[in-house]
Amino acid sequence: MKYALVLVAIAFCVAPAFGKTFTRCSLAQEMSRLGVPRDELAMYTCLAEHESGFRTDVVGPPNPNGTNDYGIFQINDYYWCAPPNGHFSYNQCHDTCDSLLTDDIERIVRCAELVKKMQGFTAWSTYHFCSGTRADEIDHCF
Repeated sequence: MKYALVLVAIAFCVAPAFGKTFTRCSLAQEMSRLGVPRDELAMYTCLAEHESGFRTDVVGPPNPNGTNDYGIFQINDYYWCAPPNGHFSYNQCHDTCDSLLTDDIERIVRCAELVKKMQGFTAWSTYHFCSGTRADEIDHCF
């Protein structure tokens, strides 16, 4: 029995991750396909790099206020999506947080666009890393 538990523990440690990891260019191309304006793609890709390392399945550690951030853009569950723990959320994106963790990024892109529309790019805590980003920085991707 002891050996079975050790094997199960090892299996969890070496199990492959289930999320997708984009590159700057593959994310820009997918967001362009989804209709995101070309002049915003470099900023979104910079944010995704700093928020999640371009990974779709990231749930951030608890924030000081007890909330969590989800997905490639680290969307906060207090304002933007309904958390799986049932805690209160304004759920401005009208979606569950778990639905923002898939490899099909359309839902999280739409939610990120709403965040940007309502609060601007400065809503992301990593904006300071991206504030000097130029739109032409992703031109080589197309």
